[in-house]
Amino acid sequence: MNFRHRLVLILATGGYVGRIPIASGTFGSLLGIPICFALSKTPWMAAALFVLAFTLASMWVADEAEKALGRKDPGDIVIDEIAGMVISLFALSFTASTVVVGFLMFRVLDIIKPPPIRQAERYFPGGVGVVMDDVMAGAVTNILLRIGLVWIPV
Repeated sequence: MNFRHRLVLILATGGYVGRIPIASGTFGSLLGIPICFALSKTPWMAAALFVLAFTLASMWVADEAEKALGRKDPGDIVIDEIAGMVISLFALSFTASTVVVGFLMFRVLDIIKPPPIRQAERYFPGGVGVVMDDVMAGAVTNILLRIGLVWIPV
């Protein structure tokens, strides 16, 4: 395995967190929280550009990792969960309650994959499909959190 493949696998697995035998997606989602904290301290436009760039890079990394591993959407790949978690908390106040509720809501949506989230995973090929369902779960989480914060401000 060459350096490029190793680097792709390190990124795709979140530093091999994706190799944890149980709940690798949950552990991968946890990796997104420090990124969310950093983004909460970043000007909005710079944070938005980072989220866009990270999401696009995640799609490429997931695609390359699928090829390197020879499997479609293997559970080892957790960069999609990291991207989804970052979108879940994007441009929201970084408080303990927002993070906990956002994390739990994202994990539920990512695991259950209600329509149209599941269809996105199936519709898009390769790394785009691997990441897109998490992007959509993150977007839905973000919207629901915003609605919830109107009713229960923290």
